[in-house]
Amino acid sequence: MPGSREIIQQIRKITEIMVGLSLCDHQNFPSLQHEPSGNQKIGIGAHLHSGSTLKNVSYDILYTELCKTQTYNIKMLDGALIQMLYHFRNDDLISHRLAFFPSPVLTEFQNNPEIYIMEEVYAEVIAKNVVPFPLRFDFDIKNSIDVQHPKSHLTLGQYMNCRIPVTAPLMPYHFIDFILRNFYNTAFIRYSDKIPQVEANLFTVTITNNEKELIYFNIPR
Repeated sequence: MPGSREIIQQIRKITEIMVGLSLCDHQNFPSLQHEPSGNQKIGIGAHLHSGSTLKNVSYDILYTELCKTQTYNIKMLDGALIQMLYHFRNDDLISHRLAFFPSPVLTEFQNNPEIYIMEEVYAEVIAKNVVPFPLRFDFDIKNSIDVQHPKSHLTLGQYMNCRIPVTAPLMPYHFIDFILRNFYNTAFIRYSDKIPQVEANLFTVTITNNEKELIYFNIPR
């Protein structure tokens, strides 16, 4: 399985690619902390946690706090924030949080409309029928419960009990491919094609037989 060094290298490479594609407005490179206990935490600069611990607050307050503290790896031109956080123990993955926070208000569009109007990729972003909502791919061994709390799962919006099973933990490349393919590709530009293909060294499948009886997301092998 991939260890902490391979994952942080992927996140660094992804950040460079996003800057090169001119999709990134601001970026914070990942940090790797080794603890005496044998844990390795991949955070964002000085931030080793998600920064999204605010409970029972509106999405715009959460988003504003993430922007204020710069608790994101990548801030897209449309204001969307991307987080990639991993936690290893003796180089075995025990948790990850891969999150996408679209901007709840397009103030940047109001200030610099030419950025969006000239780019087809943002046509849907400014459409009035588009409702921004966060999504998060989590992996959590400690708190997992068969079916109720799958080890690897997808949460949509801020619904506390939304945990859609996922077959395995995600590599950073998997996550960015998912974001670009579903939210930024256009009829003429396929940004997801710019992301390298994931090598054979992948995380172990963790979905249970019971969870396979439900609707679930499959991670390519």
